[in-house]
Amino acid sequence: MKPTMINSQTVFLGCPVWSCGHWAGEVYPAKTPNSKWLHWYSRTFNTVEGNSTFYALPSSATIQRWVEQTPDTFRFALKFPKVISHDLALHNAESQTRDFLHRIEPLQAAGRLGPTFLQLGPRFGPDRFPLLVRYLEKLPRDFKWAVELRHVGWFDLGNNERKVNELLNRLEIDKVLFDSRPLFQSPPDDEIEKVSQGRKPRTPVRQTITGKFPMLRLVGRNNVELVDQFLDQWAPIIAGWVQQDLTPFVFAHAPDDKYAVRFARRLAQRLQAELPELDCSIPYPDSERQLSLLDENDDSK
Repeated sequence: MKPTMINSQTVFLGCPVWSCGHWAGEVYPAKTPNSKWLHWYSRTFNTVEGNSTFYALPSSATIQRWVEQTPDTFRFALKFPKVISHDLALHNAESQTRDFLHRIEPLQAAGRLGPTFLQLGPRFGPDRFPLLVRYLEKLPRDFKWAVELRHVGWFDLGNNERKVNELLNRLEIDKVLFDSRPLFQSPPDDEIEKVSQGRKPRTPVRQTITGKFPMLRLVGRNNVELVDQFLDQWAPIIAGWVQQDLTPFVFAHAPDDKYAVRFARRLAQRLQAELPELDCSIPYPDSERQLSLLDENDDSK
């Protein structure tokens, strides 16, 4: 997906990963080595979730390769490490946070960072609100941040939800909007969907905007046509954000990653209808000839 511009703002649409061997012909030309998958992905989409940082920090050399393999219009939406969000649950996590920020700073300096998001676990509830306040207030303001809440107590339509929304508004931190309704609309059709339904949360769906970069994570089905009714609901909402001079980041998840690209294309088609002045197309990979030219110019061999 090329960057789409309106009033100097951009719509970002991507998948939860950039590496999937089933995407030949959709994202990468056939026979593309996996060392070039990010290169091709970043010329198909303009953003990706960086879930790998949840499990381990990438090396400095890896970060540099990410910068070199992506155009300056591309954005990574990295997830906070699990040791910060889940193991320590923000308590005494200063050194781990410094390490994380130091490691990803080259991406920030290169203009490759979208919202970096803190996904809190289902046990991190409103009783820890003071801890959340202290942690978020210490984050540097020159990064874009987002917070995903999973404890049901944050969705009470009352004091807890109001307090956290006011906090995020004050700090201009985006609230991650998570919609797993498409996944749970009917019993699973295969074993992968069964596992996904057992793992994904069913938190209430919100449209709350607390910053300038609303992040929406949509969890669909392997049969992507089953998601159409939900895309029809979200497309005008996303378009409305753009028309309000906001910059949405939207990620299309499927239980099996090989279907995520098809899911994203269906959403892009609906966004095109809502935003005809933009180019919301998601290109298919270039020809095998261009892959050969890329190989010829590859100095890493």
